[in-house]
Amino acid sequence: MDARFEEAYAEYERRTPRSQALFERARIWSPLGVHSNYRFLDPYPFYVSHAKGVHLWDADGNDYLDFNMGFGSLQSGHAHPALVDALRRQIDDGTIYGYEWERTPEVAERICRRYGMAKVRFSTTGLEATHHATRFARAFTKKSYVLKFEGSYHGSHDTLLVGVKPRIQVAGEPRHPNSAPASPGILPELTGRTLVAPFNDLEATRKIAREHRDDLAAVIAEPIPMNMGFILPEEGFFPGLRELCDELGALLILDEIKTGAKYPQGGAGRVGVRPDLITLGKSIACGVPLSAIAAGPGILDEVGPRKVAHAGTYNSNPLAMAACIASLDHILTEEALTRSAQLNDRLAKGYAEVFEDAGVTAHVAADGVSGTVFFADHPVRNWRDFLTVDGDRSMLYYYHCLNRGLIPSGTGPDEQWTISVQHTPTDVDRHLEILGTVAERLAGSPQSGEIEESV
Repeated sequence: MDARFEEAYAEYERRTPRSQALFERARIWSPLGVHSNYRFLDPYPFYVSHAKGVHLWDADGNDYLDFNMGFGSLQSGHAHPALVDALRRQIDDGTIYGYEWERTPEVAERICRRYGMAKVRFSTTGLEATHHATRFARAFTKKSYVLKFEGSYHGSHDTLLVGVKPRIQVAGEPRHPNSAPASPGILPELTGRTLVAPFNDLEATRKIAREHRDDLAAVIAEPIPMNMGFILPEEGFFPGLRELCDELGALLILDEIKTGAKYPQGGAGRVGVRPDLITLGKSIACGVPLSAIAAGPGILDEVGPRKVAHAGTYNSNPLAMAACIASLDHILTEEALTRSAQLNDRLAKGYAEVFEDAGVTAHVAADGVSGTVFFADHPVRNWRDFLTVDGDRSMLYYYHCLNRGLIPSGTGPDEQWTISVQHTPTDVDRHLEILGTVAERLAGSPQSGEIEESV
């Protein structure tokens, strides 16, 4: 192990003995002691006690300034007063009914009007939303294939758990990637129906899609891919995808699980296209499990008993609906998002200045309320570019920040930070102050290793 990692690990272990004890107990009953692979951290994950505002405390009492914000699900920050009040009032009236809550139609109307859609169905998780969206697209078009982009993650279900962070040995040609399954247990006949294209390469995408022009049901994409860092689309890419889908009679699905709450009209408004389907989740209810599948005219008309399946006991439960009303009306306001975006600009510019002063080779990508740092000597525009990012240096940066009481972003080089509505200029300045103490340790990178797949 590189000596700098030994130092970082030793400090982490010194600060988190109770988390270590909890891990030893937890891993007896659960793989890796966690319930999402993304939560695991070497040599063991830290376990959380509580959180408030923009701070999070672990089981050992360490206070962290949090810029991960639940992997983007907390645009509200922790325990936002409007959200807490809405949930407390609803708990008194019941948490689930098995029937529709009287205010659910209000929530559906808010979603459709905000995102320019005709109809919506609610589910609970992002995984469910993208799963149902692909089913709805196949049912509506009566076609079989779905095209996604290499490196992008759309939830851990079999149709889309393909071409997700593939190792170079199985990825295939850069401009015509393989449909490589991202986990054992996925049937080859399923992966064969999922096409994979390089993000930001419209010409290559057109070629791959047209090979299946008579049987392509949908193209699914994040407006800004956020599981290979933070990759901004090149000008014309999404308008080109819109034209391609219209040409082939396929539906354009925008996966807005992450982006839907980061812009006033979601990522679709940011990239300037109108999708046929959008999936929403994470901050749409600011941390309460809720997802939505919203569609343009006609697409959801055949959803119903003995027709196109969509069901779930927890769908549109009143707790999630109350949280969504509070989020849309009081938290995800245009004014609040604009203020967060201004802080995001301040943080991104600060990163660039700190690293330039310290002689750290890195590229900062940021927009809206999020961003990331790529430890590379070039910009990153797709998965193949991302494979050359120095993953070791990214993790060294993460550990050193963590040991100083800062969660700088999601864990790993493939994640980003989120500026919540509760972050302040003082919080951003503190983030940059800690970064300044860490930067000198990053100027010479440890030997870069292949970025591990983690789904």
